Amino acid sequence: MVDPLLEALRLITSGDLYVWNVILRSLQISGLSLGLAVVIGLPIGVAVGLANFRCRMPVVALINAGLAFPPVVVGLAVFLFLSRSGPLGELGLLYTPLAMIAAQAVIAGPYVAAVSLAAVEGIPPDIALQARALGASRWQAIMLQLREVRTSLVAAVAAGFGAIISEVGAVMIVGGNILGETRVMTTAIVLETRRGNFEVAIAMGVVLMFIALFVNVLLLILGRRSIRRPLIA
Repeated sequence: MVDPLLEALRLITSGDLYVWNVILRSLQISGLSLGLAVVIGLPIGVAVGLANFRCRMPVVALINAGLAFPPVVVGLAVFLFLSRSGPLGELGLLYTPLAMIAAQAVIAGPYVAAVSLAAVEGIPPDIALQARALGASRWQAIMLQLREVRTSLVAAVAAGFGAIISEVGAVMIVGGNILGETRVMTTAIVLETRRGNFEVAIAMGVVLMFIALFVNVLLLILGRRSIRRPLIA
């Protein structure tokens, strides 16, 4: 076990071309997927959390149900959508990074929406009433409410990232694990382990764990800094 671990560290520190190409591609695809999930999921969660409308409960239930969607089923759905016989088959997106970004965004979106929805629902209603009584516009009152739960909104982003960075099944279904195109760290770990290249699999596993830890610590720091800022300038 010691020799593969030392070799894995050597691959990381020496800038092995294969290892680092996979790492950089993983960061690119995961970053774009997370950005898309946040752009779609965060407004949905906030809007549903703040609004009061008919059929609200079924909408909330649907958002929360998204947390239980199996990633492989999501990958299958995206595959059927992008396949030649599917609605978007003519675009030729299957087995491309764009297909992987779409699948990961669908997986992470419900996490971002559900966590942000739960955070907004926990805002005391008195905050908006007091803000409006002091002359704030509706938009200013909403922004004040969101600043109250900004740490939880950061947690929503972290939840989406966690759903993306560790995903294997969906990206393998829609991406195909093609060398130089759609191979990312999680799918490469599976492949290299099957091949018996444990040092390569360990190297990517170490980097994957470091990235997950680094991003979560970064988001935690951002959330803590936002707490120290005054709510009203």
